[in-house]
Amino acid sequence: MRRLLGSVRARATLGASLVVALALVVAGAAVLFSLRANLTGQADGRADAAAREVASQLAANRPYGDLDLPDGDEAPVQVVDEDGRLVAASEDLERISGTGTDAVRPGSAARPAGGEGDGEKPEPGETGEIDDEAEYTDGSATVDGESADYRFAAVEVSTPAKGDLTVYAGGSLADEQSAVSTALTSMLIGFPLLLGVVGGVTWLVTRRALRPVAAITAEMSAITASEDLARRVPEPDTHDEIARLARTTNETLTALQNSVERQRRFVADASHELRSPIASLRTQLEVGAAHPELLDLDGAVEDTVRLQELAADLLLLARLDAGEKPGGARVDLAAFVREELSQRARDRVDVYTDLRSVEVVGSRHQLARVLGNLVNNAQRHARSRVTVTTRTDGMWAVLTVSDDGSGVPPDERERIFERFVRLDDARTRDEGGAGLGLAIARDVAARHGGTLVAGEAPSGGALFELRLPGPQTSAK
Repeated sequence: MRRLLGSVRARATLGASLVVALALVVAGAAVLFSLRANLTGQADGRADAAAREVASQLAANRPYGDLDLPDGDEAPVQVVDEDGRLVAASEDLERISGTGTDAVRPGSAARPAGGEGDGEKPEPGETGEIDDEAEYTDGSATVDGESADYRFAAVEVSTPAKGDLTVYAGGSLADEQSAVSTALTSMLIGFPLLLGVVGGVTWLVTRRALRPVAAITAEMSAITASEDLARRVPEPDTHDEIARLARTTNETLTALQNSVERQRRFVADASHELRSPIASLRTQLEVGAAHPELLDLDGAVEDTVRLQELAADLLLLARLDAGEKPGGARVDLAAFVREELSQRARDRVDVYTDLRSVEVVGSRHQLARVLGNLVNNAQRHARSRVTVTTRTDGMWAVLTVSDDGSGVPPDERERIFERFVRLDDARTRDEGGAGLGLAIARDVAARHGGTLVAGEAPSGGALFELRLPGPQTSAK
């Protein structure tokens, strides 16, 4: 069963068929109930009219034998006195049920017209009274050998000579039974056919609507098998959910392709950056092993430190790419900057500060890497001074690092944040770094919910502005 309903088409077809079937059953039941109630009401009307016709004759003091009764097959009639005795009945009436008595012929107590059985003679002009309300019952009657169901109307009439009488007259239910039977037969035949049409149409429409999904699935399987992320799934020329799914899938493939290409470039650049210090260190060690007097110990230490810093940068980038979240410690930027700058040594130019107390929430270790990378970058390009400031700007905490060097060209201010990107003048310096410092700083800023942008300092040099949300903004 689970395999049978494993497709969207099967579930959609079954669901539509069940809904339509339920609606047809409810609608069919309502139609049959309404039809039956309407035809029963018509039978009640015929029975009431026949009963009142006979009651009017009794109210006019007509003798039982002179009553003009309707034909028995159209409206079988009984007249019962107040003691429950049958005093008059339709001709050819053979059996009856559902009325005041099952008798079909007046008994010995039913006295002939004009005799003593008709009671005292009424005063001239005196008539009986007919009850305005009638009671209705279901029953059956056999007239001239044919049995049928009827609705019987019971009308009471009070006469001066005969006392209280009850007239029972039946209205045939043959029309109702025939109409209901015909309608029910039509429904039993038509409903399955209609359900079949609904199910077939739903199946075909769903298959046509889901055809692009099959194409998307096939293309995604081919992309997975070939590992060719440059391929894209077909986008249908519609504006429905499937078209949006195809566009979203292609956007995801584009982002995945860019991520893979960026990862490949990262691995290639990291390999290139690691190759040089490793080769240099190996050369120095080999020379030192062969000629100890020529060992450049300071150079070996410098290459080792460079390898250590590069490995630390690569490890931090890997953690950031893996989604490592900063801690939730509160950090006073002013005190934090003072502490970090006091631990620096051998800076090429002096570092000036203009610090105002402002708190942020995050990882003190990662923020230290940002500050260190920004100050190191400023030290490499500054002529005579580096300035670090902290301030508030609305809900933001702002830290800036500026220098009085040549600055960053406007068209390069975004590219310098890419990994392993260094401007040409930086490549000419031995201490130019691997081009990861600014990339790490921006990634850390993004992980803290902030931004890092490059601009121009008042002195004409480079200015890097780090914006971090304050404690209240971070809490939200």
